[in-house]
Amino acid sequence: MNRDSSSLLRRRILALFPAVFAVAVLLVIIDVYEDHRVEFMQAASRTRSIPGGLQNKSCITLSNPHRKLLNHAPNSKKNRKSDDNNKDDDEEEENPRVEPSRIWSDKCSKSDIVISQGATEALPNGIPTYTVEIMNVCPNGCDISAVHLSCGWFSSARLVNPRVFKRLGFDDCLVNDGKPLVNGRTLSFQYANTFPFHFSVSSVTC
Repeated sequence: MNRDSSSLLRRRILALFPAVFAVAVLLVIIDVYEDHRVEFMQAASRTRSIPGGLQNKSCITLSNPHRKLLNHAPNSKKNRKSDDNNKDDDEEEENPRVEPSRIWSDKCSKSDIVISQGATEALPNGIPTYTVEIMNVCPNGCDISAVHLSCGWFSSARLVNPRVFKRLGFDDCLVNDGKPLVNGRTLSFQYANTFPFHFSVSSVTC
């Protein structure tokens, strides 16, 4: 009788062991899932915390800095020394540089197109948006046409008017459909993407 009882107890214990093991595995899976869910929610909240409006934006001027420059530094003779490592320092001390100015002419340059960009309010689905302003600041009152920008693989989750801005190919975007951008005028458009693109003027026609 005692043997039958002990045998029955052993069989019950052996029958319960898989159930206990399955419950333990399930608890481990639930714990790992909760950890990943919390990390995902924190990352999503950081992505959606984007400042709204252009009022608080920090505009980044991306215009091409290359201009026609004239150096007005005096042409004095330089005392060369045998030590090549100190040559540049000696020349700067003997010939202080004067802030260069642009050579005025009737022609425009790439630097006459100024680009600014700032973050704006995100879309309802959380994708960030950015507003880009393209300005013609030619000091001679010139109109500039065929403005091409370097834009990488530009794309947008929000439709951009192709007459204002469109990508022709890799790293080549056309402004105002190639038509002249009147002096003093500003074109703007808004695009949506998970990260901002870098824009710079690649070519213009005066």
